[in-house]
Amino acid sequence: MEPILKEIYQNILDGQQSEMGIKIQAALESGIPPKKILDEGMIAAMAEVGRLFEAGEFYVPEMLISARAMQTGLNVLKPHLKEANVQSAGKVAIGTIKGDLHDIGKNLVAMMLEGAGFEILDLGTDVQFEKFVTVADDVDVIALSALLTTTMPGMKTVINSLQVAGKREKVKIIIGGAPVTQAYADSIGADGYASDASRAVAVTMSLLASK
Repeated sequence: MEPILKEIYQNILDGQQSEMGIKIQAALESGIPPKKILDEGMIAAMAEVGRLFEAGEFYVPEMLISARAMQTGLNVLKPHLKEANVQSAGKVAIGTIKGDLHDIGKNLVAMMLEGAGFEILDLGTDVQFEKFVTVADDVDVIALSALLTTTMPGMKTVINSLQVAGKREKVKIIIGGAPVTQAYADSIGADGYASDASRAVAVTMSLLASK
């Protein structure tokens, strides 16, 4: 791996957000293809962040800092990826269920997915059920988040609404949030459940690999 890519990789692990734009620009100016920067410098680093989290060596604050550093670099790289016609790993719409205004977990999942090469459509918080149905035609996965037990039933409402609209088979559904469990995901017919941001990436990749 080129030294500048090693630096980008390490900057993400260390959460050196201020360095990322400079390093990405330097890598581009040295002639390294945008996709190689993305794959070897950034996606590989975020995969390692996920591994460290799973191993208990990183916690949510470290993962969040690394994800923010990655996003800073990605903002510089995105126009060059578009020019090079680099395709995303898939498109994910993510949002917090109607009535739920909590967004830290949702934001972290979105950043981790983006760091893994997915295109993200962030619908925000307190999202109306109909909005998820509307975007289903344009995405591969819909990720639903809830932090309150009172808003969890909204996840089933979204899935039922997609079924009624004839769009359920077009899109994969993953759910997560503090009160959410695998058993609940199974009971409402979700395709996947993630207990944290790292697992959300793995589950999304697995679902799209089998699509």
